[in-house]
Amino acid sequence: MLNRNAEALFWIGRYMERAENHARLIDVHFHLQSEDNQSSLRDEEGQPQALCKWGRIVDALGSRAAYEQQYGVYNEQDVVHYITLDRDNANSLVTCINHARDNVRTLREKLPSELWDVANGFYLWLREKQAGDLTRESPHQFFGRIKEWTAMFHGIMQSVMPRENEWHFIECGRYLERTENTLRIMQSAVAAKSTAGPEEVDGSGLYPYLQAVLRSVSGYQAFRRHYADGVSAEAITEFLILNESFPRSVHFSLQALDENLRGIELQEKQLRAAHDRIIRQVVKLKAELACLEREDLQLDREGAVTGHLLQAAGQLGAAFALTFFRIGEVSA
Repeated sequence: MLNRNAEALFWIGRYMERAENHARLIDVHFHLQSEDNQSSLRDEEGQPQALCKWGRIVDALGSRAAYEQQYGVYNEQDVVHYITLDRDNANSLVTCINHARDNVRTLREKLPSELWDVANGFYLWLREKQAGDLTRESPHQFFGRIKEWTAMFHGIMQSVMPRENEWHFIECGRYLERTENTLRIMQSAVAAKSTAGPEEVDGSGLYPYLQAVLRSVSGYQAFRRHYADGVSAEAITEFLILNESFPRSVHFSLQALDENLRGIELQEKQLRAAHDRIIRQVVKLKAELACLEREDLQLDREGAVTGHLLQAAGQLGAAFALTFFRIGEVSA
């Protein structure tokens, strides 16, 4: 497999996962905003608390500097446009789906034709949307449709793709992106809690933010089945990082990444050696997770654990690129 093909496949997985994550995050935020609109609380500058929270979405996506350079202030209309339909934003929904579609198109002879049909249809549907559509229609309905498109794409993959290198590269990108997304959203929750008022300085102040994270990854019901009435910030953090069966936990994502890395078959001896080094990096990160105790998470008020894991995930992405890709041949 040519390096540029491996890179295109890897980024198909990342872009589709990123689009779904954005849709989940902002959909949950609309629900939280509705609850906040019933409150008269204001932040230190006198802005409604709901508007203040739009900045947290941008933080969760790691795009604060780029957003502020383009828009300056935070409000619902600008943030929603920036995340969904802004073609100048390299990580907006429409940009991610466009890049995924382009990569599928370059590999049409290697991928099932049904994947191209879904990726193309998804992009054409999204391209026709205007900023006003999100306010005229139900935001929940719009972002639910985004999740349905990505689920259709992954469902076709599951049904018809041979479990060969093409499959494993897409899945590696998907699960590395999922690992980073979960950690980044958790970091955003910790940052939001740290800027809260004095009434929220104790550990319980983090709970409502982490509950929103649970809902953004559709993990609330699964969490309640595991913990029943033992709801706390520490329990939510433990579930999102260490749970072995929830598909969007950090542990589950790293396990899936490890399995798909091992499924990649390589002929060149030098490339196999580099491939083995990446696998050892993933194994090391999984071992660090295995050594974490609930007490470690309980003491992690400043988000040091999630910050370390996010940095390690970024290093994995860099190692993957150095091993398999010719940098710059496929846009990231």
